[in-house]
Amino acid sequence: MTRKDVTIRNEKGLHARPATFFIQKANSYRSSIWVENSDRTANAKSLLGVLSLAVSKGDVVTLIADGADEEQAIAGLSELIEGFED
Repeated sequence: MTRKDVTIRNEKGLHARPATFFIQKANSYRSSIWVENSDRTANAKSLLGVLSLAVSKGDVVTLIADGADEEQAIAGLSELIEGFED
C-alpha cells in the first residue's frame, strides 16, 4: 500500500472539471485507489465520491493506492493534481 499527501492549489479546489480528469486518470490504473480529506474517504474512481469530499484550495488530501501499479498510480495522480490550473 502506497500513500502520499498532496496540497490542492487550484483556486476552486477539486471541482467538477478537474475531478473528472482525476477520475479518468484513476481509472487507467488497476490498483484500488482512495482519496482522504479530513476524516472522509472516497473511492478515487468514483466522481460522486470525490465530489462528496468537497476538496477546497489549501486542503491536504491523502492519496492511497493498493495493487500492482500502486506506485505509478500515486505518482501519476499526484502530478495531475499538482498541475491543475484555475
